Amino acid sequence: MISIEALTYRIEGRLLLDGASASIPDGHKVGLVGRNGSGKTTLIRLLQGEVASESGAISLPRGARMGGVAQEAPSGNIPVIDCVLAAHTERSELLARAEIEEDPNEIAAIHLRLADIGSHTAPARAATILHGLGFAVHEHTSPVNEFSGGWRMRIALASLLLSEPDILLLDEPTNYLDLEGTIWLESYIRKYPYTVIMVSHDRDLLNSAVSGIVHLDKGKLTYYTGGYDDFERTVREQQMLQSKLLRKQQMQRDHMQAFVDRFRYKAKKARMAQSRIKALARMEPIAAIVEDRVVPFIFPAPEKVLAPPLLNLEQVAVGYEEGKPVLKNLNIRLDPDDRIGLLGANGNGKSTFAKLISERLQPQSGTITRARKLKVGYFAQHQLDELEEGRTAFEYMREYMPAASDSQRRAKLGQFGFGVDKAETKIGNLSGGEKARLLFALAAFDGPHIMILDEPTNHLDVDSRQALVQALNSYEGAVILISHDRHLIETSADQLWLCADGAVGPFDGDLNDYRRHVLRTGNAENAKGGTQGSEQAKRQELSPQERRRQAANARERSKTLKKTIQSCETKVLKLKDTLAAIETRLGDDSLYRDKPREADSLALERAQCEHQISELEEQWLK
Repeated sequence: MISIEALTYRIEGRLLLDGASASIPDGHKVGLVGRNGSGKTTLIRLLQGEVASESGAISLPRGARMGGVAQEAPSGNIPVIDCVLAAHTERSELLARAEIEEDPNEIAAIHLRLADIGSHTAPARAATILHGLGFAVHEHTSPVNEFSGGWRMRIALASLLLSEPDILLLDEPTNYLDLEGTIWLESYIRKYPYTVIMVSHDRDLLNSAVSGIVHLDKGKLTYYTGGYDDFERTVREQQMLQSKLLRKQQMQRDHMQAFVDRFRYKAKKARMAQSRIKALARMEPIAAIVEDRVVPFIFPAPEKVLAPPLLNLEQVAVGYEEGKPVLKNLNIRLDPDDRIGLLGANGNGKSTFAKLISERLQPQSGTITRARKLKVGYFAQHQLDELEEGRTAFEYMREYMPAASDSQRRAKLGQFGFGVDKAETKIGNLSGGEKARLLFALAAFDGPHIMILDEPTNHLDVDSRQALVQALNSYEGAVILISHDRHLIETSADQLWLCADGAVGPFDGDLNDYRRHVLRTGNAENAKGGTQGSEQAKRQELSPQERRRQAANARERSKTLKKTIQSCETKVLKLKDTLAAIETRLGDDSLYRDKPREADSLALERAQCEHQISELEEQWLK
């Protein structure tokens, strides 16, 4: 049992934990949730003993091994798999002792302990973990220094998982993973035999991998059983009950106060009034609910609606070195109402495809036809590091709006949550979520026709991610979304494309199909959905003329369906206008008295309108 009792902690005078208490049973897997800046990472550091609390205590099971991902990524010329194995310190120490020990009894004890911790299977387990986190087999023996910072953090995560601590602490483990790695990690955590405490804003991960939620809010800790959806539902129900109790109490107070005001100075009722005054004083006030407001994201609609297609790619190849394309034979069309979720393991070309669409990379061959005056907004996580830390959000907006007034610039920033204080704060002093909001503001500044979002959620909490979902669903342009957050993809994208084997094409299935296939194959690098691989191979074997003919047929079918949808929508709008006029007429009481036959006729017409609307809506849904 992990017991946290009356824990208090401050940073620079700011109270993060205020007598917080919680208990986590052995073997339970819990998600630690709360708004950005609420103190979740601080609590993890307190559990690890990296910092000391102001008061209170943390009790851990006797002899329990606790482990978390090191804040500094590993480095050096050591092969990746050796780096992971070296992190299992007990195994490394026992193997070193076995080399020099001469006492037969000690040697036997060492080898017995090595057998207990599964030393002989450690290399295989390390390889499995690395493979699940996206490392190709040939990369297992590559030097650590050859990998970027994000991939080194994956090595650090693999090292932690191999050591299998009794208490596994994970702080936003999916930030450096792609969707495939996240799916694998979810499965791993669910099967993990010991206690897990995980800080995460990934709703799907918190729903499927943990059995409890610890909520850090206003310095207090509260434990909820179930996943994130269960937690959210329980909190809403508690808030509704509290609101009802508050209203009921206020009615009681108002009634008692009215009696006091009326009779406190009348001799016959004075004693009764005094008793009510005492009752009012003793009545414990029920706290009003003050919800933390999440500033919405606003993506302005394109100023000019462009005719489809926005983009048309024919036999396009793209890469970073001449003659070595990352993607080739791209035959893709993008229309104004497309919402694309781009799948595929890291290294398969998703970001390359995004850069091609946003004109940050030029095609090596083939043809790209773009609509005139096409604007593309582009958001990528690496841009966070490109923001100049000495500048402010207001200075960036001054650059983007040179002819505008200061009030107009501040209004624009205010739409993305930058008030007067944040607008003048140096970039270096902003949180990751605030920097991300600034990038969203810059990417959407011109009202683009296409928004490309490459891992947009890494620094956003759960509520901010939901605000992003709402903004994308309200946005009137096309969207290409690359994300490891399945909730974001499922709620914002209506098409899935797979980037694999040097090609990009439609994925036959949903995210559940993709998840099952990734786990079934255990191969995040070459993951394909259902018959997707064979379908792509068939497309690549076709001649250019045949591919163009198939694409034209597909566009024609799509065009017919869109015309049907638009026709249904137009008819429904007209019928609803007619229905509203009939309802207004039937709302006139004099109609039934002066013109009963007309009233009967209008009632029949109303029923017919409602029936026609129902049929059209059913056709639209189909």
